Amino acid sequence: MRITDHIHMLHMPFSIPIAPGMTVERSVNLFLIEGEARWCLVDAGVAGSENAIFEYLKSLGHTPDRIRLLVLTHAHPDHVGAAKAVRDTAGCAVAAHFGDRRWIEDTELQERERPVPGFRALVAGSVKVDRVLADGEAIDLGGLTAEVIHTPGHSRGSISLYIREDRALITGDAVPVPGEPPIYEDAAASRRSVKRLKAVYIVETLLSSWDGPRRGGEVGRTLSESLAWMERVGDTVRRVANEGNG
Repeated sequence: MRITDHIHMLHMPFSIPIAPGMTVERSVNLFLIEGEARWCLVDAGVAGSENAIFEYLKSLGHTPDRIRLLVLTHAHPDHVGAAKAVRDTAGCAVAAHFGDRRWIEDTELQERERPVPGFRALVAGSVKVDRVLADGEAIDLGGLTAEVIHTPGHSRGSISLYIREDRALITGDAVPVPGEPPIYEDAAASRRSVKRLKAVYIVETLLSSWDGPRRGGEVGRTLSESLAWMERVGDTVRRVANEGNG
């Protein structure tokens, strides 16, 4: 569905096989940014998600080759699982931050270093990163610019994108949802990333992989609540650790 003048959101439910006959139901949001010169897909979802992506494009009167760039906010399975299929069909370039590049280009290495249930069912294969993105870099989509913001914590190479023309911020998994277990490699870095997003950018629409769109006053409130939640979880972990050491 269309969220802003230039951004579409695709909500993608999927199942994680955790044992024979047992699955966990999850979902992820993907985003299409509609530039004049080319369209950019932000994240590819799990293996098989390419079918829904291409069907959505078809509903708009477009073929897969409308996508000229695939930006991966990070390397985890629900974001890179269909990247190879999207690239092979659309013929697009793939872009990501250096910090997650090796896990994108070698998903078997990712599985060994970060084994998660159902990894091989979620990820269809590795894909070459054609463009390594850096903090502050501007992605020119023709009449539209997406600014890269390095927001580490969830992973070393996690990025967010700020589309200035729409005052929209796409955060990937950088902003934990209050009440749900936060997932990060570096808790302190994750807090710093959310603080940066909260302080620097004028945002009218907040778009997360885990949460529905937030608009207007909800944006600042959502970022503040996410930060408070991470600090609360951190305090609890430290208290339990101290009690254990006592």
